Amino acid sequence: MDITYDSWKIRETNYEVWRNLQAETIFSLGNGYMGMRGSFEEGYFGPPDNSFNATYINGFYDEYKISYPEDGYGFARRGQAMLNVPDAKIIEPVINGCEFNMFSGRVHSYQRILDMRNGFLERKVLWESPNGDMVEIDIKRLISFKRHHVAVVSCTVKPLNGDMEIEFISKIDGAMGNTEVSDDMRVGSGLKGRTMSTVGHGIWKDGGWIEQKTTNSGLYLLCGAKHETNFEADMEGCFYLDVLEHRFTAKIKKGEEFTIVKYITCYTSMDATEENLKGLAEKELKQSMEDGLAVIEKEQRQFLDEFWKRSDIMIEGDDAIQQGIRFCMFSLLQSLGRDGKTNIAAKGLTGEGYGGHYFWDSDIYIFPFFLYTNPDYAKLILKFRYNLLDAARERATELGHKGALYPWRTITGPECSAYFPAGTAQYHIDADITYAIKSYVMATGDRQFLIDMGAEIIFETARFWMSIGDFIPAKGGKFCINCVTGPDEYTALVDNNAYTNYMAKMNFEYAVSVAKWLMEEKPEEYRTLKEKIRISEDEIILWEKAACDMYLPNDESGIIPQDDGFLYKKRVEVNKIKDELPLLLHRHYLDIYRYQLCKQPDVLLMMFLLSEYFKGEDIKKNYDFYAPITTHDSSLSPSIFSIMARESGYFDEAYDFLKNSVRMDLDDVNGNTKDGIHAANMGGAWMALTMGAGGFRVYEDGVHFKPVLYKDWSRLCFKVRYRERSIMVDINRNIVKYTLIDGNPLTVYHYDEKLLLKPAEDIVKEYKDVKV
Repeated sequence: MDITYDSWKIRETNYEVWRNLQAETIFSLGNGYMGMRGSFEEGYFGPPDNSFNATYINGFYDEYKISYPEDGYGFARRGQAMLNVPDAKIIEPVINGCEFNMFSGRVHSYQRILDMRNGFLERKVLWESPNGDMVEIDIKRLISFKRHHVAVVSCTVKPLNGDMEIEFISKIDGAMGNTEVSDDMRVGSGLKGRTMSTVGHGIWKDGGWIEQKTTNSGLYLLCGAKHETNFEADMEGCFYLDVLEHRFTAKIKKGEEFTIVKYITCYTSMDATEENLKGLAEKELKQSMEDGLAVIEKEQRQFLDEFWKRSDIMIEGDDAIQQGIRFCMFSLLQSLGRDGKTNIAAKGLTGEGYGGHYFWDSDIYIFPFFLYTNPDYAKLILKFRYNLLDAARERATELGHKGALYPWRTITGPECSAYFPAGTAQYHIDADITYAIKSYVMATGDRQFLIDMGAEIIFETARFWMSIGDFIPAKGGKFCINCVTGPDEYTALVDNNAYTNYMAKMNFEYAVSVAKWLMEEKPEEYRTLKEKIRISEDEIILWEKAACDMYLPNDESGIIPQDDGFLYKKRVEVNKIKDELPLLLHRHYLDIYRYQLCKQPDVLLMMFLLSEYFKGEDIKKNYDFYAPITTHDSSLSPSIFSIMARESGYFDEAYDFLKNSVRMDLDDVNGNTKDGIHAANMGGAWMALTMGAGGFRVYEDGVHFKPVLYKDWSRLCFKVRYRERSIMVDINRNIVKYTLIDGNPLTVYHYDEKLLLKPAEDIVKEYKDVKV
């Protein structure tokens, strides 16, 4: 795709049909509640299978029965998939009877711009119709960050070579559908046929609405739109075959501009009762029209000004990385459900790869970005997990365990992973959520969250670990956790996965710590929670013993085995099987599981998350062991490898992995951006910059930095939030400058040196080109 390296914009100046699916993902817009793929407002008229038009509502789903040729106890029974809901962005300009589209007439000039500073998508086309009429067409789309239920599309047509009759055909198309099947198991919803039916509609003088109901989940959605034009226009509306249509016609003189502004809103029965949806939609549309597009655009800029003030990363000397990291951060903001009821799907709101499911990705890869830039948003991710706690308890009970087992793939709580070896068996998600809670409390000091929600999750996940592990005599009485799958999905159903055991140990330790704190500091709150979940002091003592006696795989050489049997498998280096990547599309699972082959970091991810416990030489030794056998078939891989390459002193490798991560979707590195963004990778890209190049860590003793510059960079500047303070780190080839932007004085570490930061006082240290 012809993208220029504009630091604040993604600009396409040459429309290439064969890359249209990727472009539709790149030019998607969203606000965490609603998302629209970057499909053309007037529709796609090119070669088949090169477009997928979709609008999504975060968490709005239908469900389906999962069928197994060979069934088994405890298998996931019901799948869930985020739905492609009615398309309300449609505006079709008609010029003297000729319908505008990119495949008819002649396109003299074209550009499409995603403006990340102002939060809108714009397309400008100089078009000559088949009849020779020349017009300028400007189409702008915005989905409001401040008004979760509002999107706006404006279309302006300017005749250039004569007077013309201009018609705008505006539609809400309720006949949309999801992808049903695919040769790629990562794509396809599992839904069959139409999943929504129209149960009501209405036509207003300036717009109308459609109400639909899902087939199985029993959810309702109402989509409405109203219009305004800058000319007196003839107008008529009608409804047919699940489509609501309005036509606006006017005669326009040469050089004049005819503009239509379409205000769109969506409400679902997850927001309010079904009988109140129409009233809410009417109220929202009325307010939007009264305020007008200019006010909504101003609100959008103000919202984004605050977001970038907290979040922006500046890089000088590398335009590709600068543009890429802003695209990553902007995409994460567009994807996050900011209501505590929804999360971030693997593809955000840009595509339906992985069914729109939420994974552990949001807790380990995405959560840190929000935690250290906008901690209130991070808290909402944890609140979402708390809201699924009862479902997690039910899943643990179903499988014969105590405590809570969080689902590997889900939208509303039930486990939706049909392939249990790579799904349900990844029990580490429980510890991942606990790790996120621990990180949140360390970074914010918000212990009230522990009282309100966090402690209950931590205790129930500790209970789960206790119920699936045991003290095994053959392992010296150590606490072992058998038959699990770690983060690496090319090694399944193993005993004592290192990542799982280390993280379970952390889970136990934190549960004991929080329990003791509650007993000593908040006895009334502890008593209430104790009664609610019937926790006993004997349980806590057992957690402490399990933590102390946890079996941690190790080898005399200093390598941490990924699991008990990993070192006994035949080693296969990736450079010898490059033609088979990605392996999951070319090999039977068993022909992957039997080798020393990794899809993504497992031991290295654990060493990163628990980095305070490992020395540089330990990291380098394990990096050298695992790097040659890791395929990076997972988008979760390059960001962590970038960080660990930096920790190992391999700065060029660190940069290469970083660039792969930061530009994964813009450059379609994995060849599947068409299915949606790689949201977790985007969070990883932020970590690769701040925690890799910036050496940023938060430990029990505070905030640490070990900054370096890669390649030809002349500057790296980023901000992080910690305990109601904002810290800026500004690195160039001569100095590293630390600034406390707001908040009380704070001690931080520059490598091993303590620095006391005070408001409005820069601390400057000499920059050294370190390699370790």
